[in-house]
Amino acid sequence: MEKDPLKQDIRYLKGVGEKRAACYARLGITDVYSLLRHYPRNYIDYSNPVSIMEASPGETWVVRARVFKKSREQRIRKGLSVFKIFVTDDTADMTVTIFNSRFAAEALKEGESYLFYGKVTGNLLRREMNSPQVLRAVHGAVMQPVYPLTDGLTNKMVSSNMEQALTFLKDGRNDYLPVDIRESHRLCGIVEALQNIHFPSSAAAQQEAKRRLAFEEFLTLQLGMSQLKLRNRKSTSVLISEPDLSPFFSSLPFELTNAQKRCIEEGLGDFESGVPMNRLLQGDVGSGKTMVAAALAYAAFRAGYQSVLMAPTEILAKQHYKTLSELLEPLGCKTVLLVGSMTAKQKAGAREALACGNAVLAVGTHALLQESTEFQNLGFVVTDEQHRFGVAQRTRLAEKGERPHILVMSATPIPRTLALIIYGDLDVSVLDELPKGRKPVETYHIGESKRERAYGFIAKQLDKGRQAFLICPLIEENKELQLTSVEEYRKKVEKVYLPGYTVGILHGKQKPAEKQKVMEDFAAGRLQVLISTTVVEVGIDVPNASVMLIENAERFGLSQLHQLRGRVGRGAEQSACILVSSHRGEENRRRLEVMCRTSDGFVIAEEDLKLRGPGDFFGERQHGLPKLKIADMVQDTRLLSEARELAEELLAEDPQLTSPEHRGLRVLVRELFRQIPESGLH
Repeated sequence: MEKDPLKQDIRYLKGVGEKRAACYARLGITDVYSLLRHYPRNYIDYSNPVSIMEASPGETWVVRARVFKKSREQRIRKGLSVFKIFVTDDTADMTVTIFNSRFAAEALKEGESYLFYGKVTGNLLRREMNSPQVLRAVHGAVMQPVYPLTDGLTNKMVSSNMEQALTFLKDGRNDYLPVDIRESHRLCGIVEALQNIHFPSSAAAQQEAKRRLAFEEFLTLQLGMSQLKLRNRKSTSVLISEPDLSPFFSSLPFELTNAQKRCIEEGLGDFESGVPMNRLLQGDVGSGKTMVAAALAYAAFRAGYQSVLMAPTEILAKQHYKTLSELLEPLGCKTVLLVGSMTAKQKAGAREALACGNAVLAVGTHALLQESTEFQNLGFVVTDEQHRFGVAQRTRLAEKGERPHILVMSATPIPRTLALIIYGDLDVSVLDELPKGRKPVETYHIGESKRERAYGFIAKQLDKGRQAFLICPLIEENKELQLTSVEEYRKKVEKVYLPGYTVGILHGKQKPAEKQKVMEDFAAGRLQVLISTTVVEVGIDVPNASVMLIENAERFGLSQLHQLRGRVGRGAEQSACILVSSHRGEENRRRLEVMCRTSDGFVIAEEDLKLRGPGDFFGERQHGLPKLKIADMVQDTRLLSEARELAEELLAEDPQLTSPEHRGLRVLVRELFRQIPESGLH
């Protein structure tokens, strides 16, 4: 079989070699295929140059002008030489300065016209441009690509290598999208798409290329995620049919919400389906996800199976352990804790109880993943705060049983438009109702002038026996951002803002035992005020805390502010959240008004996504998703739903994409999911 030319090692491209290949490897580029899929992040559009007088100082422009004079090299100091080039467009003159590049200066010929791209400086009468990018005015390309780079690579190098890589495309033979799909969705061919994404003949051609490549990427993602889902649809021997949950329900001191009852029913449906549950339980802060997990763990216990719940932090794991052991142990469901800070003897005892089946529920952190942790009959796995765990960790935990049921819990609301994409390998249950009696937290946005009033309000709350969180963005002083360090802030709070009250401090640089002690003191009421960084964002439940003040609120994303706000309002009292921000920007005002207007995490997530885009919203490679290179989940929503519909149709006919006409789609899925080896689709 003929070797695919696109799989040729990048080292063998003209001018690459070992050294440049190592630079490309840092960008994940190892062969011709991955180079062709290294898309420009931007373009310099040379198609509409302006005159020198139109190029107002302080902005970046493309200026068309003719070289009429060149000065000699000027040596300013050792190692720095300057070349002055004087250009005109017959209405005005401009001085172009080139630093340390005799070659670039000599390449500009007197009497020749060029397009100069760069920031214009000077004043109304005299224009200047330093270190511009230069293109001969007769050059054919009107849009030049600007690529993401790394040390050792220049834009010129990548462009040159890309021109050669494009010659490896043979008249559409490498088009992995079937012809009928291209025709029905009005998509251009792959040769045209890659040519016009790298070296567009016009802005319209670039847009057409982007549409084709974004659709292909969305379709590939959908197919891959759906295949992951299908792969998990293998049968399981863990069958839990019609368990009697009445002892669990009657032991609760409150009534579950209708949303909780619905999510429990959905989970029980999975338990008796003969196929492993692979379900996301998505609920806003305080919506009662733990109760759903507890009910399902009790159902597993009634059927003779063990359960495990893994949390991302010790604080959260201990909190879950306290809640679940108090709830389930009276019903005969022995629960053990397994976290890193326990003594070797304590860990050994917990592991022994799990291995012999005495304990039926384990709650812990990554310590649960160790080889020494064994279960006698694991049937149900829960991971909390899914975005903190990758697919690999979920899988490793599940491998401790024979295809157990998996429930993934997340308090980070994902916009409804994206939940099916992000969690394509999971079924989704949503808790969209807060427990009865839970009052929405009143939220206020204030500037520096109202700070004193805010602390007066906090003092009144403390005098009533309540507690307060004060949140700071950073641990250490950052002069550039003018953010006070937590330690400095604490001194000010104790001496100026809230003198006479007991104050604790919590941040990520503290040792686990120190953090634990502070949290226990705050939870027990020994501390009235807790000054903290975003360590408290997840998993600290202190119902007596009724007020939260967040300093420099503009430094946080909306979803993060919402998570922080969820630490108060967990008791019966009316709670308040005060967002302090002196930032006067219009966008900041709009963002913080969203927080004051609604307490619906899903609405906030939609706004957050619009304002920040998916890259910032999901952070660094969360959710175990392959990284999209050109498709934009916010801007391209119509394309996204088109691709989803098509993926459903294709998989209904050919679930494993084994037919010859889908061979190309299999290649695309393999290439995209190569980024996450644990997916098994690469």
